[in-house]
Amino acid sequence: MQNYYKSAKLDNVCYEIRGVVLREARRLEEEGHRVLKLNIGNPAAFELDVPEEIQQDVIYNMHLAQGYVESKGLFSARKAVMHYCQQRGIDKVDIDDIFLGNGVSELIVMSMQAMLNTGDEVLIPAPDYPLWTAAVTLSSGKPVHYRCDEQQNWFPDIDDIRKKITRRTRAIVLINPNNPTGAVYSRELLEQVIELARKHNLIVLSDEIYDKILYDGTEHVSTAALADDVLFFTYNGLSKNYRAAGYRSGWMIISGAKHRAMDLIEGIEMLSNMRLCANVPAQLAIQTALGGYQSINDLVVPDGRLYEQRETAWRMLNDIPGVSCVKPQGALYLFPKLDPKHFPIVNDEKLVLDLLLQERILLVQGSAFNIDDKQHLRVVFLPREDALEDAMSRLGRFLGNYQQ
Repeated sequence: MQNYYKSAKLDNVCYEIRGVVLREARRLEEEGHRVLKLNIGNPAAFELDVPEEIQQDVIYNMHLAQGYVESKGLFSARKAVMHYCQQRGIDKVDIDDIFLGNGVSELIVMSMQAMLNTGDEVLIPAPDYPLWTAAVTLSSGKPVHYRCDEQQNWFPDIDDIRKKITRRTRAIVLINPNNPTGAVYSRELLEQVIELARKHNLIVLSDEIYDKILYDGTEHVSTAALADDVLFFTYNGLSKNYRAAGYRSGWMIISGAKHRAMDLIEGIEMLSNMRLCANVPAQLAIQTALGGYQSINDLVVPDGRLYEQRETAWRMLNDIPGVSCVKPQGALYLFPKLDPKHFPIVNDEKLVLDLLLQERILLVQGSAFNIDDKQHLRVVFLPREDALEDAMSRLGRFLGNYQQ
């Protein structure tokens, strides 16, 4: 009998954060092995819980979540996001400019489906968060990766962006604070990107899901706060700042040159209507989260848990001979480089698989983030310091003996 095959649209879609190596980790767990999962930013797995006030509000109001709501989302939740825009300096955002989704991931895919025709190009950072590349590809677009410079704190290379703009380019993606590098972009850099968008009529897609996870007094500037004559889509949510990854609660804000995007916005509204609405219980958390005590601030200052874990993991990685790592100013990740003179790696996926099999530590290979070299790894620093110290020591021993 004839076999069944996946759609050809998926041929070039990759999401290795949950790929082959993770499947091997699950097999090991089924055999009774304990695996330290440093592959994904999942706060709940490391006892970083949703603030109790948010949990209580969701439970108390659960009886209000039994039916469908407006496809764009609950009025109270969108109103809270609107107020957040005012705090962040994003002007002229109305309730109807805000879409709530089942996490930012759904909204990214939805906006790419509405925006792209076959062959349309989207500029995406390299390294990237791979959902962006996958969403563009799945939407029949062409991802074009621009270089982020490790020697310049992983900031985007403006000249490289400029060279890669063509008549088919529709939009440029900024991930700020950045996953996987932890870079937080300066106002000057953002203004340079906006000027390119203005000149070439590009939409700026700003992924700001980590905008409160900042270290060393670093300031985050919302891209959309810097202009009103360019079209901006800004993405954010509860997953990271509020440790509510499982709630799947995110939002997308359309601002700036909205008057030139009425047809595109109509397309997004059509897709929003087709899914009826995002999950309602999680929407109940947004108003309290944005308006309540911001407990994330306690975690990112000196002596705060995330700050100290970043310090420990960064220091211990740089102490490994042949390993260097730019210090992240935001987010939850380190993106260390393995010196090819010490580690002539041919296959970085095999490297992380060997690490998993030998040390029961799960990382993600750098090539999963759409960079060309095989010399990087992404390390999540969510475990407590003692667990991180043990993991970094074992990683150092593994690398010291590794041959491919």
